[in-house]
Amino acid sequence: MSNMSAGKKGSTIFSGFRALGNYSNHLAHVLRFHKKHREFYVVTAVGHCFHTYNVKKLGIVAVSNALPEEISSLAADRMLVYAAYGKLISAFAKSKEVVYTYKGHQADVHLLLPFGDHLISVDKDNVVIIWDIASEDTYLQISYDKASFEVSALMHPSTYLNKILFGSSQGSLQLWNIKSNKLLFTFPGWASAVTVLQQTTAVDVVGVGLASGQIIIHNIRFDETLMKFQQDWGPVTALSFRTDGHPIMASGSPIGHIGLWDLEEKKLVCQMRDAHTTAIAGLTFLQNEPLLITNGADNAIRVWIFDVSGGDGRLLRHRIGHSAPPTKIRHHDQSGSQILSAGQDGTLQSFSTVHEKFNKSLGHGTLNKTKAKKKGVRNDTEKLPAITTFASETARQSDWDGIIACHRGFLMTTTWNYQKGSMGAHRLQPERLNRDLIVNAHATAVDITSCGNFAVVALSSGHIDVYNMQSGFHQGYYGEDKAHTGPVRGVAVDVLNQLTVSVGADCLLNIWKFKSKELLHTHSLPATPALSQLHRDSGMLAIALDNFSVHILDMETRRIVRKFSGNRGQINDMTFSPDGRWLITASMDCTIRTWDLPSGSLVDCFLVDAAAVSLSMSPTGNFLASSHVDTLGVYLWSNNTLCSMVSLRPLPADYEPTVIMLPGTCPSKETEEEEGFDVDSSEMAEYVSPAQLDEHLVTLSLLPDSRWKNLLHLDIIKKKNKPKEPPKLPKAAPFFIPTIPGLVPQFAQPNTPSEGQSKVVNLGVLAQKSTFYLQLENSIDSNSYEEPVKLLRELGPSAIETELRALSPEMGGDVRVMQSFLKMIRCILQSKKDFDLAQSYLALFLKLHLRFIADQPELMEEAEIVLKDLEEMWMSMQTLLNQNICLLSYIKSALM
Repeated sequence: MSNMSAGKKGSTIFSGFRALGNYSNHLAHVLRFHKKHREFYVVTAVGHCFHTYNVKKLGIVAVSNALPEEISSLAADRMLVYAAYGKLISAFAKSKEVVYTYKGHQADVHLLLPFGDHLISVDKDNVVIIWDIASEDTYLQISYDKASFEVSALMHPSTYLNKILFGSSQGSLQLWNIKSNKLLFTFPGWASAVTVLQQTTAVDVVGVGLASGQIIIHNIRFDETLMKFQQDWGPVTALSFRTDGHPIMASGSPIGHIGLWDLEEKKLVCQMRDAHTTAIAGLTFLQNEPLLITNGADNAIRVWIFDVSGGDGRLLRHRIGHSAPPTKIRHHDQSGSQILSAGQDGTLQSFSTVHEKFNKSLGHGTLNKTKAKKKGVRNDTEKLPAITTFASETARQSDWDGIIACHRGFLMTTTWNYQKGSMGAHRLQPERLNRDLIVNAHATAVDITSCGNFAVVALSSGHIDVYNMQSGFHQGYYGEDKAHTGPVRGVAVDVLNQLTVSVGADCLLNIWKFKSKELLHTHSLPATPALSQLHRDSGMLAIALDNFSVHILDMETRRIVRKFSGNRGQINDMTFSPDGRWLITASMDCTIRTWDLPSGSLVDCFLVDAAAVSLSMSPTGNFLASSHVDTLGVYLWSNNTLCSMVSLRPLPADYEPTVIMLPGTCPSKETEEEEGFDVDSSEMAEYVSPAQLDEHLVTLSLLPDSRWKNLLHLDIIKKKNKPKEPPKLPKAAPFFIPTIPGLVPQFAQPNTPSEGQSKVVNLGVLAQKSTFYLQLENSIDSNSYEEPVKLLRELGPSAIETELRALSPEMGGDVRVMQSFLKMIRCILQSKKDFDLAQSYLALFLKLHLRFIADQPELMEEAEIVLKDLEEMWMSMQTLLNQNICLLSYIKSALM
């Protein structure tokens, strides 16, 4: 049952938290206005869900629940957001939950238009369906002949009641009355496919964007073309008109340029070149504001403001992620709030786990920063390829560069400055290599020392060089000529800059003195290593081999201490937990596995849809960050062990992991039910510790210290707590039920005196024997002391002292009962339970009655037996302690 529940549950350690760096895809954004908040919101599609941002700060407001397929079209009205996926359309309320689903299309839907109480959708088979939003019924269906009129754009002309204008791939336009289902008029078009239809600021006038790059401003009432513009950058992808008093139209192009046209002077005012690196998916002017919002498939949302002369837009705020999948991610600082990410787009970016306003792009690598600024990123002829791996250190980042990066196929490594948010001052390249090697070699691995002063760079030629991060000067190299005969796959420096460890394709692991570059130790590996990862604090080095196994080397003993096998694909990346207890690996078999180093076993494993290419565990241990094949975001997984008790047991050899959706998505109802079932089954299987682990061991009571530790000092405590003045009665005490004093609250029995009853105190009541006293008396015959021990455990220190005082004959007790008490202590010692309680009770008993015991031979005899038992127990305990101390000292000296 437990295996089954674990399988359903997915991962016991990690649960999806959220995605970072996902902002936009190739679909046009949708603008919404909230009347109550008096604020604009922009909605963008990101794969299976959509994000809602406020325009004021571009802060994320909501992430929708995930849909089964990728969103193919997006639209919104005042109340709902509509998302088409496959043949279905879903309507979302509050930007999160699906409230309506529209089924009826036989092909994929690619166009949506909300229209009053109706929703118009068009699929790839050229079928137009008009839905009643509230009832989910089909109001009207129009089928066009695809050869003569293939719908490519649609809009509702302002003030035209029940009218919809359709544009086609053939170039013609049709105006329909959807209430009466009549074609009102056909516009012949301009011999080019219609890509965009947009209402202008004037009634009856429509902006038409064509595939030829032509923009037509047309009056549909009189079928008259008012003006024409020609865009030189290909088809028109988007159109928008300013509504704040300036007669300006903006047009988007497939290469990322935006044209701004003056409608009064009928000319191009200015060009906003490279507004996006991909096609402009959507652009919208805000109502009565000089703001333009754009988005594109380069995973960027930008807000431009028109507040300067010349009519050009200035970038006001933006949200930018990677436009190509990240290749390497690493946490940058000790707080775990910043994640550095290098992408296939050639950029190095920093994503904040706290708020997106702290995100930072360090830009694109280039050989010449000055030229790159003049030419722009796209035209830079000296730009560097994507970063393959990098290392960062915060120790001296305010003084000089703190990041070093390798580029694909490049011998040279570059430094980057996190605080300046740009490339650094140095280009590190060894001068000692001959020309042939320079052409063929490239940097494969890097590391920065914990002090931030030195960088170690390893090459595919087997060379390893050391550089000074402040000056960029070469500080030496490892080996007589080379450190390895083949490419170096991993290099790392320990926490105190004493040792450097390198692994190479020659199946060797070398440990060097960091300063003198002397080779100290060589270890032969059973297969070619793929990569290595050092946990500096514990000195554990993880080496991933090409046979899909992982070996752990202890840097102190220089021995392989663990071997993990079970991956069914190449290991892409590894990361240690902050305490060095776990090693988390990601491999091409789409699994993320957690290995427990102390026990040497696999404790957690789950599958993801796309293989993880890089992993990084937060220095605080609260999040695991991952990047995946063909995905643009960085995904955060929260560590469940920080906030709840998680029982980690080794997984069986035949364990089959289950797929977990990437964060930012929501489970379906079925999985929620399964999870509820899992919780119950895991509670049933929860481990309960026995009262005593072994009869040879001494077990403590686990009672709070306050119950037994201060029994010998009660007189001092009472003196301290003695009130300075008598307590004052309250004027009107509220009604309460009287309770009996003690640690466990008990209500007193109502004792109403009958009329005429005598008020003289009965002295016989005061001399009554207590429950504890009676139980001790009974135990003399039965020789069972469980009940009196149980009772003492529930009493407080003062009550225990009172009970023990009452055992003496002076207080109404008896010698036989005192003897019974000593037998009870013997019984506790022999059971080896409640050891701490037996010591404190015996100490208090001797303190109160020592003189009396000395005068009574029976009590002396019993006390000697107790003493003998005590000495035997202390001897056995001392032996066990000495053995443990001896073992620990041996382990310490052996590790030296």
